[in-house]
Amino acid sequence: MSLSRLVYDIFIRVYAAGIRLASAFSPKARLWTGGRKDWRGQLRKGLSGKQVDLWIHCASLGEFEQGRPVIEALRQSFPGLTILLSFYSPSGYEIRKHYAFASHVSYLPLDTRKNARDFMELANPRMAIFVKYEFWMHFLTELHQRAIPILLISAIFRPTQLFFSWYGGSFLRLLSYYEKIFVQDQASAAILETNGVQSVIVSGDTRFDRVLKIAAEAKEVPGIAHFLQDAPAVVAGSTWPGDETVLASCMESMPKWIIAPHEVSEARLQQLEKRFGASLVRYSALLKDPGKYEDRRILAIDNIGMLSALYRYGKIAFIGGGFDHGIHNVLEAAVYGVPVLFGPHHHKFREAADLIRYGAAFPVETAPALLGCLEKLRDEPYRKICGARASRYVREQAGATGKILDFIQEKRFFTSI
Repeated sequence: MSLSRLVYDIFIRVYAAGIRLASAFSPKARLWTGGRKDWRGQLRKGLSGKQVDLWIHCASLGEFEQGRPVIEALRQSFPGLTILLSFYSPSGYEIRKHYAFASHVSYLPLDTRKNARDFMELANPRMAIFVKYEFWMHFLTELHQRAIPILLISAIFRPTQLFFSWYGGSFLRLLSYYEKIFVQDQASAAILETNGVQSVIVSGDTRFDRVLKIAAEAKEVPGIAHFLQDAPAVVAGSTWPGDETVLASCMESMPKWIIAPHEVSEARLQQLEKRFGASLVRYSALLKDPGKYEDRRILAIDNIGMLSALYRYGKIAFIGGGFDHGIHNVLEAAVYGVPVLFGPHHHKFREAADLIRYGAAFPVETAPALLGCLEKLRDEPYRKICGARASRYVREQAGATGKILDFIQEKRFFTSI
């Protein structure tokens, strides 16, 4: 056993022990541990003896949205596929555990050699697709040893990643196990090729295809038009407390606001009510009696799954996370031709940088800066120009799903299905 693998195994076990300890007081950690109990029995029951044609693994909900267009395109081309979808995080699994296009949805077991071997014995997939950042040493090694083709899609690589360090040789070797790596940009391809990884295609990001489909299928959200009464609104999506602190100073700049917090819990909703006072109404309350809340200026979304459809109602979008750990999905708003604002923590997101360069997105570092942007975007002709740039950018970047599907069809992985 190499030193790097030994260190990796120790880290995995220490991490698992930490999660088990955290489960005593963290609901998310309890879901992480509870969901993996008797995973072998659950997988055996879920597959009912079927061989898996496609195993696709996503870390969480964001990565699922990148994998989803590929799953649905493959399901359309090969209706009989048995598809196993796995998640690492409860935030992905709990929301998508009943996803209709998958034959079975499971948690990914802890990445140990035995778990990987047992998982592969039960699933025995014809091929595997990992999304964006998933590089589990034992699972990749087991797939490679069984000569099962592996694809990595919507990937991004940076020079600072472990693979390219002086001590990352064992991890760099994992990249050679992929039959093809589909990267989002030319910079990622250049990094890989410089480090001897040649099986690379610059395909773009499948999220562009996903948000275009969402926009094309968007339906009226009950109660929203009544709440807005044709007044211009800002839709603030996936907000964190740091974002809301800044937003609170700018409420007078627009007649209506829709705020969808990243975490929809009673504690977070009460936090919003305390911060914004009598101006705020919850969406669930609005639906029960729309006429009662016509004078409210702030609508708090207290459910999950509506946000991508809500951006179409905004004249301006504010993407949460930029005043905390990092922004969320800017494309869900940009696809509707809406100018996008966000906080300072956006530098790891290529699409944010692109939209800034296009003149369709505006980073702000303080409440006064946000207020200034909002005031500038109140000018309708200017706002429409910025929004058109956002929409054009999304459409220009589409097509990654087609490139991945073309490769899979060319390789004839599923000819017998």
